[in-house]
Amino acid sequence: MFEQKHSEDVFLELGSNPSGLSAAEAADRLARDGENALKEKDPPTRLQTFLAQLKDPMIYILLGAAAISVFLKEYSDAVIILCVVLLNAVVGMVQEGKAQRALEALKQMSSPTATVRRNGIVSEIPAAQLVKGDVVLLDAGRVVPADLRLTTTASLKVDESALTGESVPVEKDAKFLAEGEIPLGDRINMAYSSTSVTYGRGEGVVIATAADTEIGRIAAMLESSTDELTPLQKSLAVLGKMLGIIAIVLCVALFGIAILQKRDIIEMLLTAISLAVAAVPEGLPAVVTIVLAIGVQRMVKVNSIVRRLPAVETLGAVSVVCSDKTGTLTQNKMTVIQVMSNGNVKPVAELNAESDRLFLDGFVLCNDASTANGSRIGDPTELALLDMGAPLSLTREGIEETAPRINEQAFDSDRKLMTTVHRRGEEIAAYTKGAVDQLLPHCVSICENGVTRAITAEDKKRILGAASDMSKQALRVLALAVKYGDSTATEEELTFVGLVGMIDPARPEAKASVANFRKAGITTIMITGDHRDTAFAIAKELGIAEQESQCITGEELDSMTQEQLNARVLDLRVFARVSPTHKVRIVQAFKSHNKVVSMTGDGVNDAPSLKAADIGVAMGITGTDVAKGAADMVLTDDNFSTIEKAIEEGRGIYANIKKTVIFLLGSNLGEVTAMFGAIVVGLASPLKAVHILWVNLITDSLPALALGADEKPRGIMERQPRSEKDGLFSGGGLFLTIFYGILIALMTVSAFLYIPVSQLLASGTPINVASLDALLVGDLLTKAQTFAFTTLAVSQLWHSLGMRDVDTSIFITLRHQNKLMFLSFGVGLLLQVCATEIPLFAGVFGTATLAFSEWLSLIVFAMLPLLFHEIFVPIRKALGVSHHA
Repeated sequence: MFEQKHSEDVFLELGSNPSGLSAAEAADRLARDGENALKEKDPPTRLQTFLAQLKDPMIYILLGAAAISVFLKEYSDAVIILCVVLLNAVVGMVQEGKAQRALEALKQMSSPTATVRRNGIVSEIPAAQLVKGDVVLLDAGRVVPADLRLTTTASLKVDESALTGESVPVEKDAKFLAEGEIPLGDRINMAYSSTSVTYGRGEGVVIATAADTEIGRIAAMLESSTDELTPLQKSLAVLGKMLGIIAIVLCVALFGIAILQKRDIIEMLLTAISLAVAAVPEGLPAVVTIVLAIGVQRMVKVNSIVRRLPAVETLGAVSVVCSDKTGTLTQNKMTVIQVMSNGNVKPVAELNAESDRLFLDGFVLCNDASTANGSRIGDPTELALLDMGAPLSLTREGIEETAPRINEQAFDSDRKLMTTVHRRGEEIAAYTKGAVDQLLPHCVSICENGVTRAITAEDKKRILGAASDMSKQALRVLALAVKYGDSTATEEELTFVGLVGMIDPARPEAKASVANFRKAGITTIMITGDHRDTAFAIAKELGIAEQESQCITGEELDSMTQEQLNARVLDLRVFARVSPTHKVRIVQAFKSHNKVVSMTGDGVNDAPSLKAADIGVAMGITGTDVAKGAADMVLTDDNFSTIEKAIEEGRGIYANIKKTVIFLLGSNLGEVTAMFGAIVVGLASPLKAVHILWVNLITDSLPALALGADEKPRGIMERQPRSEKDGLFSGGGLFLTIFYGILIALMTVSAFLYIPVSQLLASGTPINVASLDALLVGDLLTKAQTFAFTTLAVSQLWHSLGMRDVDTSIFITLRHQNKLMFLSFGVGLLLQVCATEIPLFAGVFGTATLAFSEWLSLIVFAMLPLLFHEIFVPIRKALGVSHHA
């Protein structure tokens, strides 16, 4: 490992030297090793995206039915089926195309240029031309272009938050030598590709380029991970297989019956296709896709962009939210929150521009950062000090107009102090800031309320006590001292002025979201590259953790096997000083307990775990492109509380899909049962294949879409997350499907037999299969099938009204308007009237014209599902059964 070797040995091993490689050697290495650029994964083509929409068992069944229809020259049936398949694929492709962007993130993360020394000459070259052994020069504002073993450093600080998650820039030291394996964030003699220099300068020798860099390894982890099916996809896949088996069994059984009853084989083959079509809810794939697309539009309104349609419903099952700390739970902006000025410890908001002027001037002037013209340049710690003065209209540029800097002594990692000297008229003041333990020994006096006196042991004890209290709150503490009349910037015989305590503060809205997650049965987990104390302090403030025993570090994780972590993970809430590999292990540990895991983050270091989680959520503003590319969802406002809203929407969308599926399957069960039952007893089929297609595609699908667009149920975030084991039929869903399926089947058969039974009763002829079969021919069969067709279609329209909420009376749900539901009911009824009353449609569907009285009777009769809905509501409440369980 290069961080464990002296820089001289690193040069020797890489065949280089402090003067850099020769131009010829660099060219040879570039030809041999390739460019310093990460390979990109080609985005899917439109054709690949289209074909991906067809990977569904129900689609396979429909395609099979279409093929058989073509073989039997039933072209109209085949065209209708193929149109359904095409509609589903196009909707899915268009919606994913909206959200999916060509994310060239990994390539863009590389610095476009680099300053190198070759043959002893410093020059600027494209970063892609860097090779191992090149000597790279770094200074403030530059992005590190490759992984470097630092050879010289001068107050060098590097912001590694995007790679390690640590919010404070890391102070680098080329002389440091590691002993054994140490975490990425502690390798202070290294600088890594895609991190940025915030302060100082340095030099380093390139030890890794392209895929061999730390960011390259993360990219490899992303490439090796695979997309897992969401809970809904798994449920629908199982459902599709089940329906496929049912369709095959029904067809085989029908052939057996046809042979036993000595029926026409071709006629039975056509009937078998009708049964197969009836067994498969043709509109379901398209309806689910459109409902998800509607959900995506709703998510946009709560500042969430979903990149993959199925990810919408996954949100509804989330039981663990793993969140990065920096920039997600916190503001990614160092902020002074507590100060000690004039001997008093107080919140920063209580600073006074007059009484605390020395304190404010010192911290603002002893500073190299700048916030002029709206730009923020410099070390985050120094920017926080400028922000402290901003509310009181104190800026560095403004104060320096009357007190210009005339001398300085830059920050040094050995001294851990910084001094600037300023002249204000005849007065010279030197301000020194730095670590308390380094600055206090140089102080001989203390200034409080404008009075300077000798500092005492009691004063020092009080100062150190205040600093210790701040540190226990995970605050980063800096001290300030002043010296008058000396322009040499020497740091002796100083006068102590005060302390500041700063931290990357928690987002104000995050605490409420964590509490709401707890009510919803969702556990919030903090995963960060920051130190344990800082992480725990933020976690305790947000209500994520209560005890330090709930924290664990990356070093401790390294000593544990995956099985040991799996066993302990449910008791942990905070993971500190972790690496990208650790994050993936943590996600896998929770998933081992059948938890549906959401991972939230914004940095490069979060990308593998975003990919590994059931749903990855990236920040849209501060998030790196790599994180966005790996995520399923992107928050456009970088607000942790938006995740809560997104999960609420996800739960509502799943509830809508669930009732839609139950509604459609109940309807299909009714069709299958009616047809199969009639044929088994020896009667003619009560429905034609075209009738079933019409009902499934029009009078079923329209209300199904309306159900999918319904408002989310009240109190949905007060329920526990659904388990992955809870299928679409949990909470009494299977009973509802079977009951309403059989009810609709009995109603359809009853309507089919109404006219022949009435005629037999009128003539006094015994009612049996033979007498019924003798009547069911010609125009009478057409009329009977029209009754059955109309009853089936209208009963499902009424049934859809009850399915809006099976636990609530229709008289209550009607108060919660769903204009699309009423529109679909009206349009469905109108289209059904067209199917019998308009000659062109009647010819296509083979229906007879119905009288007004017949229409009225059938509409009233078809209300039976709604009547049973009202009967079941009080019964379900009494039994404590909830469809939402």
